[in-house]
Amino acid sequence: MTARSVLRCVVLAAAALFLVLPARAAQVNVAVAANFTDAAREIAAAFGKASGHEAVLSFGSSAQLLAQIGQGAPFQVFLSADEERPAKAIADGLAIADSRFTYAVGKLVLWSRDPARVEGAETLKAGAYDRLAIANPAAAPYGVAAIETLTALGIQEAAKGKIVMGNSIAQAFQFIDTANAELGFVALSQVVNRSDGSRWLVDQTLYRPIRQDAVLLKTGAESDAAKAFLAFLKGPEAKAVIARYGYVDRPD
Repeated sequence: MTARSVLRCVVLAAAALFLVLPARAAQVNVAVAANFTDAAREIAAAFGKASGHEAVLSFGSSAQLLAQIGQGAPFQVFLSADEERPAKAIADGLAIADSRFTYAVGKLVLWSRDPARVEGAETLKAGAYDRLAIANPAAAPYGVAAIETLTALGIQEAAKGKIVMGNSIAQAFQFIDTANAELGFVALSQVVNRSDGSRWLVDQTLYRPIRQDAVLLKTGAESDAAKAFLAFLKGPEAKAVIARYGYVDRPD
């Protein structure tokens, strides 16, 4: 084999290797609503293995995250716990209009660490508790759903003096988990893998559907990693994780 032939083979082999290599690994910064914490961590790990990119997650209430985005926080993707705040991000010129989609529909649960405490709506109506934890409805959609449930049951006024509010659904959960509140409203995803305590999966006719939307922020418009993450979120592997945490694709 001549030197020219050897060189040609080396060039062809290098070109073939280049074609099969994945795109250059990059980082995507994702703002994630607190209720989606555990599911997001699983999805981010799977995304990293599948793509080579790294998804860096930051958690908080939907309102807190949107405020940070408006103040220039370096997020490229926003996973909200509602549909209103991604829509506002678009209206405010912070996100790409045609990128918004519903990635999950959440479910509300009344939960207590006491295995004998929660027995359905009657537990709330009886009022035999001192503290009821909810997420702040001004900041978190699950807090809105909790107030809507109390109102639909006709007990909002009776419960008002007993409500303790967390800044996010994660903090509301902590109040109950640390026994600072006997019971409270949390996301199903937070307790779906727990066998302790007692719970009531709140009738979904008592509150508006919790549609959780994702959106590509303008800071991620040129990011292949950000676009890849959103595409992965729509795919079967992510959907399987989302379903395992008790979310659905659409309201019942």
